Amino acid sequence: MKRIYALLLLLFTLASVAQTKVGGVVYDDTKQTIPYANICFKGTRECVTADENGKFYIQSENDHAILVVSYVGFQTVEVKLDKQVTYGLKVVFGGTNQLDEVKVYGGKTSKKNNPALDILRKIWEKKRSNGLYMFDQYAMKKYEKVEFDMNSIDSAFMKNRVFKGLEFIFKQVDTSKVTGKTYLPIFINESLYDVYGDNPKKKRKEVLVGNKNSGLGEGAGVETFIKDLYSDYDIYNNYLNFFDKNFVSPLSRTGINTYNYVLTDSTMIDKKWCYNIVFYPRRKNELTFKGDFWVNDTTFAIKQIKMAASKSANINWVKDIYIEQEFDVLNDSVFLLKRDYMMSDFALSKKETSKGVYGKRTTIFSDHKFNEEKDDKFYKESVNDFDPKAYKRDEAFWEENRMENLSKDEMGVYKMLDTLKTVKKFKQMYNLTTILASGYIQKGNFDLGPIYSIFGNNDVEGQRLRFGARTYFGANDLWRIEGYTAYGFRDNKFKYGISGKWMVNKKNRLILTIGNRRDVEQIGVSLTTSNDVLGRSFASSSVFASGDNSKLTNVKLTSVAAEIEPLKSFIIKTGFTHRSLKSASPTFSLDYLQNGNIVSEINQSELSFGFDYTPKRKTVGYGVERLEVDNNYSRIFVNYSQGVRGLFNSDFNYSKIQLYYRQPIYLGGMGRLFTTFETGKIFGQVPLGLMAVVPGNQSYFVIDNTYNLMNYYEFVTDQYTSLHLEHHFNGRIFSRIPFMKKLNWREIVGVKAVYGSVSDENKAINASGINYLAPTKGYWEYHAGVANIFKVFRVDFAWRGNYLELPDAKKFTVKAGFGFYF
Repeated sequence: MKRIYALLLLLFTLASVAQTKVGGVVYDDTKQTIPYANICFKGTRECVTADENGKFYIQSENDHAILVVSYVGFQTVEVKLDKQVTYGLKVVFGGTNQLDEVKVYGGKTSKKNNPALDILRKIWEKKRSNGLYMFDQYAMKKYEKVEFDMNSIDSAFMKNRVFKGLEFIFKQVDTSKVTGKTYLPIFINESLYDVYGDNPKKKRKEVLVGNKNSGLGEGAGVETFIKDLYSDYDIYNNYLNFFDKNFVSPLSRTGINTYNYVLTDSTMIDKKWCYNIVFYPRRKNELTFKGDFWVNDTTFAIKQIKMAASKSANINWVKDIYIEQEFDVLNDSVFLLKRDYMMSDFALSKKETSKGVYGKRTTIFSDHKFNEEKDDKFYKESVNDFDPKAYKRDEAFWEENRMENLSKDEMGVYKMLDTLKTVKKFKQMYNLTTILASGYIQKGNFDLGPIYSIFGNNDVEGQRLRFGARTYFGANDLWRIEGYTAYGFRDNKFKYGISGKWMVNKKNRLILTIGNRRDVEQIGVSLTTSNDVLGRSFASSSVFASGDNSKLTNVKLTSVAAEIEPLKSFIIKTGFTHRSLKSASPTFSLDYLQNGNIVSEINQSELSFGFDYTPKRKTVGYGVERLEVDNNYSRIFVNYSQGVRGLFNSDFNYSKIQLYYRQPIYLGGMGRLFTTFETGKIFGQVPLGLMAVVPGNQSYFVIDNTYNLMNYYEFVTDQYTSLHLEHHFNGRIFSRIPFMKKLNWREIVGVKAVYGSVSDENKAINASGINYLAPTKGYWEYHAGVANIFKVFRVDFAWRGNYLELPDAKKFTVKAGFGFYF
């Protein structure tokens, strides 16, 4: 009975969506596969392009009897279809085409006398006078549907004992129209927006009108994942950014050097004469697409485009990317984007048989209005976007406003997912996945963790255990309390930290923070200091460090702060801190001279004021702690601090100014450059514990904004200027080396430099035993690395550029890094 049920389910799945489905491989007469062949149902414009291995899949909701397969240089083949569903089809070209055009387009297409390139140049000329660019102002509605599906569902997968008691979920199994694989929907999100734009002022605003969410991951975490994966793009741009990578657009001005183009057909579409151009990459391993587009013969606006990422593209965890765009003809000369569909296949392996997850986004635009001018105030972005009504729309609202009806299977998914969340076994599986992803174990209204910080080790504490927790009523909590306690088995001491945040005003995000911490820390690991009570400490990871790791400090820190966001992404901060600093090791000293006496402990009160500007930063949620979508934004941080002697027995008067600037720069097909600039100065007399120590890196790992060949406290300053440059080529160079193409390794080069000095008055009170050495000649080092080794591993080789004469100077080192990156 189980076998009969599985067979019936499979047959139902195959017949439920489309009437004709064909999958196979295209070969030439020498039995070599033919990449990028064109496959169509005869007499239709329902076509696909084979991948670089000659594989294809095509389906239609209609019955078709003949499949037409063509490729420049070969005679067109017509294949009779005896069945509605045909998999494993082998299409063989019998001989070369005798048409004259073959002389122009055989093999790699010519860059001269190619009519496809003449059309492409016309597209470049007209691209800024098409669509929404033709109007000063525009308004429209946008409907967006995002769905995640488990794919490659087969009978063996269904019979896995993991799903015992959950068999009902497989009633929603469907078949992809793009890949022909079976899939099971596990998440659906629908959104409706009102969109407004002003082209002369370069302003755009989206207002969320409705949102409906159901599936295995409700909440801000899933929203963050969605927004990170599916950033907006313009097909006319030279580069399209997907998964933090710059793909060369087939309409790019550099496309001639990246793609082959072939003019294959022309016909009337919606009363407009259009040309069909097929494109495919000239080289493997580059971030490119293959597909085709239809373009109008007078406006040279795109009418339709279909494209799939090259399977050999240097991108991790993504097996397929498929994009369809369809444009509406508003009048004789205006083409507007009507429908945008994007599907990604996320998998651990790019093997055809590997299982994964489809991420699908469908966006539809309608109800366009033009040249209705609005004032600048209208476009001012809200600091904390949230309309509770948008998340409580009833089904009647969605039936009226959906621009594309849900399929029968999609409608069933909502019910299936709601049922699934009541099943005990599933809840256990889901909770385990959540713990591994977030690092926290949820118990009622508390999160225990993070679990990855439980164990640690350093020279002072020896083995260290840490247990933490935080309040958690939901992703958008307006207040949160977080704390931890730790114990070192060598010093036999308990440590702790506790912090509380409260959002007093949601409109301008007025947040009050208070905290207290007593712990052992490695200070001097950052030039731009932070007063975050529960911020990262390098002390607990000293087990992975080299050299002398005893320069640790006992820190007692109390902090009170307030911040407000009067403008989007512009945060003003002010606060008060009091800290006590004392050496935690007998081999390390923070001693200083005061009135001729040696003092070992620093007590310091400090007032601070600054701002943090992060233009184009994307966040999700409206609570006291928001999630960031990605880190591809610039940051400018300026802070002024004033030490006040006598306040709570504070020891020193001083002023400190700091500036931090970070800017990632996309360089098209050459990758991305990360730049970080820091500068600062301390006015007044301060001891070692309050100086600006240049951050060394004695660990075996790559750590941002530290110096790879520098030891802790090797250079000390009270004024400094630092610059870090690191460029990621994303495999651009290795992809052109024959024996390295398949490795998909990625190149990294960088240089780090710092200049600084120490005043005589600060040298005068130094009694720490550490000789103040400042990089007055300008210290610099450089590194070259290979990333994406086994997809998660990075190795950097670093060389010191100067100060080689110092007794303990490291001239060369190797650092490692781990991470999951696309």
